[in-house]
Amino acid sequence: MKKSLMRTTIAAGIVLGASAVLANAGPLMDRIKAGETIRIGFANEVPFAYPGDDGSPMGFVNVEALGVLAKMGYTNIEPVQTEWGGLIPGLQAGRFDIITGGMNILSSRCENIAFSEPMAVIGDAFIVAAGNPKGIQTYEDIKTNDAVMVTGAGYSNIEAAKAAGVPEGNIMQVPGPTEILAAVKAGRADAGAGTYFTVKQLADNSGGAAEVTDPSALPADAMNWAGIGFRKEDQDFVDAFNAVQETYLGSPEMLDAVKQYGYGEASLPGDKTTAWVCANR
Repeated sequence: MKKSLMRTTIAAGIVLGASAVLANAGPLMDRIKAGETIRIGFANEVPFAYPGDDGSPMGFVNVEALGVLAKMGYTNIEPVQTEWGGLIPGLQAGRFDIITGGMNILSSRCENIAFSEPMAVIGDAFIVAAGNPKGIQTYEDIKTNDAVMVTGAGYSNIEAAKAAGVPEGNIMQVPGPTEILAAVKAGRADAGAGTYFTVKQLADNSGGAAEVTDPSALPADAMNWAGIGFRKEDQDFVDAFNAVQETYLGSPEMLDAVKQYGYGEASLPGDKTTAWVCANR
């Protein structure tokens, strides 16, 4: 899989209406007006966002974000792959302009970056050894069983586990999904935490060594909403993005584009706003 950047060489277009909304342009609009690419940042997180064999952006969050950008008239896109823990620092450092990695909106993250309105509602689940020998279904089960949980560095599951009382020493952090599965298969961790989308994909590709728990076993407050991340100084662009996303999200065109990744109507975010999620997650 290529790690280098791939530049999409499609001519950029700018919708007149969007330009009017963006009268007071931020740094991203300055780049666009200068003819530079819009750089999207994501990690290797199947099926949310990941690089294809040629480096092209794959996954339902990438597809949705690129669909919105295309509706806005922007198609001059440059994908930038990094590790999950490098997404927010990379955005802040200017390595890329937008996070399309499928990031849950959390109050701690809202302090550092701006989010679009939610584009998906996502539940957590665990990947466990076949047969689920410790009977883990919830974060409380991990605490009660003094079990070791593995998850990705920077994942929202870390905060969720700590909130349930799981000791920090029982939380193993690794770079990403591949390492989560490896830790569970090797017996170094009793459960691997992630979104249901992620751990279901891991279990399906474990050769029968692991299974995924029932996401409905977790309480409603374990549900999260994912959004597209931007620098705070690009709020003008975020507002324009939200206006177009409102009509694109959930449309037959959008749902058809993302169905191959397992995203369906049940994944639509409902009526929760980013302001509510930032205040409650």
